[in-house]
Amino acid sequence: MTDQTPQVRLERAKEASRATAALTSDDKVRALEAIAVALEQNSARIIEANARDIARGREDGIGESLIDRLRLDEKRVAALAAAVRQVSSLPDPVGRVVGGHRMPNGVALEQVRVPFGVVGAIYEARPNVTVDIAALALRSGNAVVLRGGSAARESNTVLVEVMRDALEGAGVTAEAIQTVDDFGRDGAKALMNGRGYIDVLVPRGSAGLIETVVTESTVPVIETGAGNVHILLDETAPDDWARDIVVNAKVQRPSVCNAVETVLVHRQAAPRLIPLVASALQSEGVAIHGDDIVAGLVSNVIPATEEDWATEYLSLDIAMKVVDSLDEALDHIRRYSTGHTESIVTTDARNAERFLAEVDSAVVMANASTRFTDGGEFGFGAEVGISTQKLHARGPMGLSELTSTKWLARGSGQTRG
Repeated sequence: MTDQTPQVRLERAKEASRATAALTSDDKVRALEAIAVALEQNSARIIEANARDIARGREDGIGESLIDRLRLDEKRVAALAAAVRQVSSLPDPVGRVVGGHRMPNGVALEQVRVPFGVVGAIYEARPNVTVDIAALALRSGNAVVLRGGSAARESNTVLVEVMRDALEGAGVTAEAIQTVDDFGRDGAKALMNGRGYIDVLVPRGSAGLIETVVTESTVPVIETGAGNVHILLDETAPDDWARDIVVNAKVQRPSVCNAVETVLVHRQAAPRLIPLVASALQSEGVAIHGDDIVAGLVSNVIPATEEDWATEYLSLDIAMKVVDSLDEALDHIRRYSTGHTESIVTTDARNAERFLAEVDSAVVMANASTRFTDGGEFGFGAEVGISTQKLHARGPMGLSELTSTKWLARGSGQTRG
């Protein structure tokens, strides 16, 4: 790909989108299988490129949470190939009938799903997103233009080359997958201002990146927000549920947006649960930022500030606060949540249902780890992102969220009087 302007890439993606929209479901399955095989066959090459990104990232001091997101090893490359195959196995959304009816004059109306056309993505230090979004875009009949950021430059270059070659070998135009990484910020600006070429733009990354894309774009944006995620340990929370859910939600992978950042504990359960949960967290290397009550029950607590309640740490840090009631917990979540995921641990069915009904986030859980907020876990295959907005898509976004609809009208000579 030696084009000299990002505009050329956008134009080629737009042209390719007409071809991808016409692909049959079987065509798309063959193309995705070719990509999966190519990823496996080029695993060593991908990992070698990724190692260069990681070495540069360490030199630049980008932080361990971003290094974790950036890393591709043999297991993760295999997981990428598996995710592509899972996407290919999902029902094709294109052409699916959403609804319809017959008008009184006899005209038959049918609403069907159709591809957006060209999906743009701007993201940071996440080479897995390069593959995930490309696979989802192709399965839903779209072309894609990617801007993966400088931190994953080497990885993304190889991944895009591997996928484009695979498409060519499967008889699908390679122009369906484009990257503007080599244009740096000019590439990102071209995506954000690609009106007429980019049909929808999805940002994934830091709150700053998302805010920039949302405020500066002239094309429609699906906002994938930050994850200031909460877990409420209610008065009746069982010891083992509270401990296991919080530790899993924080420790399993702290650098991702569905990791818990704040734990709220009902005052009546505080003496029972806080020492137990805090000890389990600290044994995993988690630093606890707690209020005065937490500090009185646990040693080595960092005094929490107002800033802690609003922080998405993306690290082995967690905020912990005691609340007097479910009402106070709900108020705290309304004030500080980014609308991503919240969970309650309780055996009180009434409190669980009230929490599920009143918390206004994309995903609300009872007695489950927030780490389940994920397109793969939800059965969508890979995911485009987790939308925290309310228009068009909310929560983990899969194939259907990369389609629009159109109305088909079939008549027999009717005219409007």
